[in-house]
Amino acid sequence: MGTVAIIVFFITGVFLILIANTLSNLLSHKSKNPQKFEPYESGVKTIGPTWVRYKIGYYLFALVFLIFDVEIIFLVPWSVVFKKMGLVALIDIIIFLVILGLGLIYALKKRALKWV
Repeated sequence: MGTVAIIVFFITGVFLILIANTLSNLLSHKSKNPQKFEPYESGVKTIGPTWVRYKIGYYLFALVFLIFDVEIIFLVPWSVVFKKMGLVALIDIIIFLVILGLGLIYALKKRALKWV
Protein backbone atom coordinates (compact mmCIF):
# COMPACT_ATOMS: atom_id res chain seq x y z
CA MET A 1 0.00 0.00 0.00
CA GLY A 2 2.84 2.43 0.81
CA THR A 3 4.55 2.01 -2.56
CA VAL A 4 1.28 2.53 -4.44
CA ALA A 5 0.62 5.76 -2.50
CA ILE A 6 4.09 7.08 -3.32
CA ILE A 7 3.63 6.32 -7.01
CA VAL A 8 0.19 7.99 -7.03
CA PHE A 9 1.57 11.11 -5.30
CA PHE A 10 4.49 11.23 -7.74
CA ILE A 11 2.27 10.91 -10.81
CA THR A 12 -0.18 13.48 -9.42
CA GLY A 13 2.65 15.91 -8.71
CA VAL A 14 4.11 15.56 -12.21
CA PHE A 15 0.63 15.92 -13.73
CA LEU A 16 -0.13 19.10 -11.76
CA ILE A 17 3.22 20.64 -12.71
CA LEU A 18 2.61 19.86 -16.39
CA ILE A 19 -0.87 21.39 -16.22
CA ALA A 20 0.43 24.54 -14.50
CA ASN A 21 3.24 25.00 -17.04
CA THR A 22 0.96 24.34 -20.01
CA LEU A 23 -1.67 26.81 -18.78
CA SER A 24 1.02 29.38 -18.10
CA ASN A 25 2.41 29.05 -21.62
CA LEU A 26 -1.05 29.21 -23.21
CA LEU A 27 -2.45 32.13 -21.20
CA SER A 28 0.58 34.35 -20.65
CA HIS A 29 1.46 37.35 -22.76
CA LYS A 30 4.59 36.85 -24.82
CA SER A 31 6.77 39.78 -25.80
CA LYS A 32 9.34 39.66 -28.59
CA ASN A 33 10.78 43.05 -27.65
CA PRO A 34 14.62 42.91 -27.81
CA GLN A 35 14.84 45.04 -24.64
CA LYS A 36 13.39 42.13 -22.70
CA PHE A 37 16.58 40.13 -23.21
CA GLU A 38 19.02 42.89 -22.24
CA PRO A 39 20.72 42.59 -18.85
CA TYR A 40 20.02 45.34 -16.34
CA GLU A 41 20.71 46.12 -12.72
CA SER A 42 17.87 47.76 -10.79
CA GLY A 43 16.47 49.29 -13.97
CA VAL A 44 19.79 50.84 -15.01
CA LYS A 45 21.76 49.60 -18.00
CA THR A 46 24.95 47.82 -17.06
CA ILE A 47 28.37 49.26 -17.67
CA GLY A 48 31.01 46.75 -18.62
CA PRO A 49 30.71 42.96 -18.66
CA THR A 50 27.67 41.46 -16.97
CA TRP A 51 29.44 38.26 -15.94
CA VAL A 52 31.85 39.17 -13.18
CA ARG A 53 33.43 37.12 -10.43
CA TYR A 54 32.48 37.84 -6.87
CA LYS A 55 34.82 37.50 -3.94
CA ILE A 56 34.47 34.23 -2.05
CA GLY A 57 33.97 36.22 1.15
CA TYR A 58 30.43 37.08 0.07
CA TYR A 59 29.56 33.40 -0.20
CA LEU A 60 31.12 32.65 3.17
CA PHE A 61 29.12 35.48 4.72
CA ALA A 62 25.93 34.03 3.23
CA LEU A 63 26.73 30.51 4.45
CA VAL A 64 27.40 31.71 7.99
CA PHE A 65 24.12 33.61 7.88
CA LEU A 66 22.28 30.46 6.79
CA ILE A 67 23.84 28.45 9.61
CA PHE A 68 22.58 30.89 12.23
CA ASP A 69 19.25 31.22 10.47
CA VAL A 70 18.78 27.46 10.77
CA GLU A 71 19.69 27.78 14.45
CA ILE A 72 16.64 29.98 14.97
CA ILE A 73 14.48 27.42 13.19
CA PHE A 74 15.60 24.79 15.72
CA LEU A 75 15.03 27.11 18.67
CA VAL A 76 11.30 27.50 17.94
CA PRO A 77 10.30 23.83 18.45
CA TRP A 78 12.67 23.61 21.40
CA SER A 79 10.87 26.49 23.09
CA VAL A 80 7.54 24.69 22.60
CA VAL A 81 8.64 21.49 24.36
CA PHE A 82 10.87 23.16 26.96
CA LYS A 83 8.30 23.04 29.78
CA LYS A 84 7.49 19.36 29.16
CA MET A 85 11.10 18.17 28.99
CA GLY A 86 12.56 20.47 31.64
CA LEU A 87 16.24 20.05 32.48
CA VAL A 88 16.93 17.64 29.60
CA ALA A 89 15.79 20.23 27.07
CA LEU A 90 17.89 22.91 28.75
CA ILE A 91 21.03 20.76 28.64
CA ASP A 92 20.36 19.85 25.00
CA ILE A 93 19.99 23.47 23.92
CA ILE A 94 23.07 24.53 25.85
CA ILE A 95 25.12 21.89 24.01
CA PHE A 96 23.58 23.01 20.71
CA LEU A 97 24.36 26.66 21.37
CA VAL A 98 27.93 25.89 22.50
CA ILE A 99 28.58 24.02 19.24
CA LEU A 100 27.17 26.93 17.24
CA GLY A 101 29.19 29.37 19.35
CA LEU A 102 32.35 27.44 18.51
CA GLY A 103 31.40 27.69 14.84
CA LEU A 104 30.96 31.44 15.22
CA ILE A 105 34.35 31.77 16.91
CA TYR A 106 35.91 29.76 14.08
CA ALA A 107 34.24 32.01 11.48
CA LEU A 108 35.47 35.11 13.29
CA LYS A 109 39.05 33.77 13.45
CA LYS A 110 38.95 32.97 9.72
CA ARG A 111 37.55 36.48 9.09
CA ALA A 112 34.57 35.05 7.26
CA LEU A 113 32.33 37.79 8.69
CA LYS A 114 34.46 40.68 7.50
CA TRP A 115 32.49 42.49 4.82
CA VAL A 116 34.89 43.61 2.09
